Amino acid sequence: MKIALIHDHLAQDGGAERVLKALADLFPEAPIFTLLYEKKYADKYYRDRRIETSIIQKLPGGISHYQWYMPFMPMAVEFFDLSNYDLVISDSSSFAKGVITSSRTLHICYCHTPTRYLWSDTHQYINELKYNKYFKKVISLALNYIRMWDKLAADRVDSYIANSRFVAGRIKKYYKRESAVIYPPVDTDKFSIAETVSDYFLIGGRLAPYKRVDLVVEAFKELRIKNYELRIMNKIVAPKLKIFGDGVDLVRLKNLARGSDNIEFVGRVDDKTKAELYSRALAFINPQEEDFGITAVEAQASGRPVIAYRRGGAIETIKDGVTGVFFNEQTADSLVEVINNFDSAKFNSEIIKQHAEQFSLVKFKKEISEFVEREYEKFKEGNG
Repeated sequence: MKIALIHDHLAQDGGAERVLKALADLFPEAPIFTLLYEKKYADKYYRDRRIETSIIQKLPGGISHYQWYMPFMPMAVEFFDLSNYDLVISDSSSFAKGVITSSRTLHICYCHTPTRYLWSDTHQYINELKYNKYFKKVISLALNYIRMWDKLAADRVDSYIANSRFVAGRIKKYYKRESAVIYPPVDTDKFSIAETVSDYFLIGGRLAPYKRVDLVVEAFKELRIKNYELRIMNKIVAPKLKIFGDGVDLVRLKNLARGSDNIEFVGRVDDKTKAELYSRALAFINPQEEDFGITAVEAQASGRPVIAYRRGGAIETIKDGVTGVFFNEQTADSLVEVINNFDSAKFNSEIIKQHAEQFSLVKFKKEISEFVEREYEKFKEGNG
């Protein structure tokens, strides 16, 4: 069976890219098609792998400013010729699912979400753009065209896999399709329980506005101003926050945190340092509405509880009162209230880590393999 993988773009190292890596390990002979790739991300895992890119890869700014070419991405995806493959697996939150396949090809899409800026978050996306209102109107028109294409492209998929029940609901709403749920892989073996816990709370990853790190910064500023104290291991301590990672929101967040000596930015960290930060934190904070939320699971794989906003994938990955606690309003005040009542001694690290194992890399590969085999047998039967 000839298999091809197709991915939106290899221009960052996030959750979708971890799924692609796992798929690439499962199907080592499959070439990878993608709109574009940046060498520092692609070479890390795919140095000896066949990667096919679109024309956008060669255009001016096609890698560093690929967002410029968004209106042309539907056409670029459709230019890929995958007619000689028996199975195509798209790993997509935007354009990859729109690839055109032959009637003899089974197309399975692992969908991270129906494209956020086209559907659920389109108004927020437009409002946050740093352009004048006239240029925003032009962008809105372009998005309208891409939205129509996206709905048509969604119909080209034979079988959907959603990365959470939350995303399965979105697929049903926007694409009118059913989907199986297979949670993304977390390499839980890379994380372990520390012998001792430190005195800080932790947040991090890709620092983008929708991650709502600003809400957490505001909360810890308030905790400092009001001199809140917590009892940790029979000691009274002031709440501290460590933030790892970088991204487009970093400068704004640093400006927001200025003058608060209980907030520390540790920057981009390697895997070993990140695992240590997780394992020694009082708790990891997840203030955003995520489709799944890999960082929250990584924290649990380190035996640490998560304080999360009660929306999105967090509801599926965190067991209330056992592996974490929730706050109900996406506000600094709501988070402050939970932190002020937080007691890390109530949580069992071994139980938390055991809970995280249901999202392991091994389980992901097993479920994907079984799903592909089952769907391909049905597809062959239906096509004679």
